[in-house]
Amino acid sequence: MLVIGVLKEPEHDTRVSLVPDIAAAFIKNKLTVLVEKGAGSRAFHSDQQYEQAGAAAAGRDELLSRADILLSINAPTDEEIAALLPGRIVLGVYQPLFHADKMKHWAGKAITTFSMDTLPRTTRAQAMDVLSSQANIAGYKAVLLAASVYPRYFPMFMTAAGSIPPAKVLILGAGVAGLQAIATARRLGAVVEVFDTRPAVKEEVMSLGAKFIEVEGAADASKAGGYAVEQSEDFQQKQKAKIAEHAAKADVIITTAQIPGKKAPVLITAEMIAAMKAGSVIIDLAAVTGGNTAYTKNNETVTEHGVTIIGNSALHTTAPADASKLYSKNIQNFMKLILDNEGQLNLNFRDDLVQGCCITHDGKIVNERVAQLVAG
Repeated sequence: MLVIGVLKEPEHDTRVSLVPDIAAAFIKNKLTVLVEKGAGSRAFHSDQQYEQAGAAAAGRDELLSRADILLSINAPTDEEIAALLPGRIVLGVYQPLFHADKMKHWAGKAITTFSMDTLPRTTRAQAMDVLSSQANIAGYKAVLLAASVYPRYFPMFMTAAGSIPPAKVLILGAGVAGLQAIATARRLGAVVEVFDTRPAVKEEVMSLGAKFIEVEGAADASKAGGYAVEQSEDFQQKQKAKIAEHAAKADVIITTAQIPGKKAPVLITAEMIAAMKAGSVIIDLAAVTGGNTAYTKNNETVTEHGVTIIGNSALHTTAPADASKLYSKNIQNFMKLILDNEGQLNLNFRDDLVQGCCITHDGKIVNERVAQLVAG
């Protein structure tokens, strides 16, 4: 029987790759599931719950020696990769465009790597899109974090002591995180404005009750698979002026703009922050790739000109129970593409989704962009 191994994530990540309910579904499909002891504890799943689902708790050494498919959201260490037998599969979210040398090392160990953050963003892929499921939580949590730090109310209040105007929230990026942030900020009573380089999202932004800020001349992103693309210098200047105008009026800014494999674009400059109102708050969800502000520091809170800037790309880990549940379901849906009905491995590289998120296989780097980075 094929063995699925579930590693415990590093201390900074509270999630687990597989929750007991999904483990039970794999076991029903004739798979063996080994879970590292304590792997689910920070997501509120005990070893006993896994055992009741039919999985077995195991030490890390046993798990690495027996696993045919290793599930680890974060990249395993070099020592853990070395403990795997050649031909084994590692599945998680590894940002291979930022870690090409690591992928080269894994290829040299004859490990097959699937990195779910490179999954093509097509309609068929939605059920296994881990970036979207986790970004949804991050967008929600970003607004709650901003509301807790912002020194004023979010909603409008009319009281005998006077009226309180609603907070003005500016959201940069109307992807999954941005759209959830819009919905959450609106529920809290804020007035919301949204900027995105893709005109196609305007209707969705407006349907959530926000105002869409338009800048003419954006590069066509229709062939970018749902991701943002780099823009021309002329557009960037127009964009900068428009964002500066609205940032000066904003009480809260939530930034989400990232470009796959590249440093996050700086959309909020030092000059813009200096022009903002004291007490304003910025939540930067792009902090892990450099951030969208001139002052962002990943996993840190800084204050400049009276503006609080919180760099946090891991807000989804503050809701570990639901984040793990959604991630597990994404993984289950993807595994259906690489396993047959008898629970046996069936790597069909003619499937665009399987091919799209495979980084290393058969001793080679098979992802073209990662291979170019290694060669360059």
